Amino acid sequence: MEEPKRGLGEAIAALGRLRATGDTKHVFEITRALSSRKPPAGYARLLTTPQGGRMAYERVELCERFGDDAWLRSFAPGTVGAAYRDFIARNNISAAGLADASQRAAVGQPQYEHPHAWYGRRNRDIHDVWHVLTGYGTDGLGEGCVVAFSYAQTGSLGLAFIALHVARTGKQTRPDLPFFAAVWRAYLAGRRAAWLPGEDYERLFAEPLESARERLGISPPDTYRQILRAFAPQMAAAA
Repeated sequence: MEEPKRGLGEAIAALGRLRATGDTKHVFEITRALSSRKPPAGYARLLTTPQGGRMAYERVELCERFGDDAWLRSFAPGTVGAAYRDFIARNNISAAGLADASQRAAVGQPQYEHPHAWYGRRNRDIHDVWHVLTGYGTDGLGEGCVVAFSYAQTGSLGLAFIALHVARTGKQTRPDLPFFAAVWRAYLAGRRAAWLPGEDYERLFAEPLESARERLGISPPDTYRQILRAFAPQMAAAA
């Protein structure tokens, strides 16, 4: 089957579908539309890290690992693993849900058994771990900030496109609040942090969350929290 044309027009169309339905599969359509056809530079970089060769050789499917309830229950309070476990339970989400959205977005696309495909799945599956590490929530602005952070880490233009859309939408809703600044600072935080695609997540989950943030150089999301505080009274009134 011939692969459909990609580009800005397809990304804008997918964004319209995302706004209309809220279906996460359209996020993957946007990133695919704006992706490069070149081999992922991140995979080559992974192979240069101390543990990257081993991880690429083993090719653990993190979606399966993160869906192992017994494994997640093994992490002590205060660890990255425990924070991730609580985060997905609180928000009723899972790595499997992201995988399903990705697969629905790829219907009709050629599927390959290839290390690059494994690397793409790996980056998909760690999205919610990055929420935990950065402190950004699953609200609209939190998603915009985490994808801005992710753009700095991965260079995926689709993520930048989504982050700018989130900032613009927020500014239209509340012109008095610094939505663009929140997204920009999330991007800068991603630039300054260690390269998270190279982390061994099975080991990271056993690390205390605050120690991991310090080791990885992840700064607190102060501007994002400022905006959440501004919305807090209105959210409480609606409850």
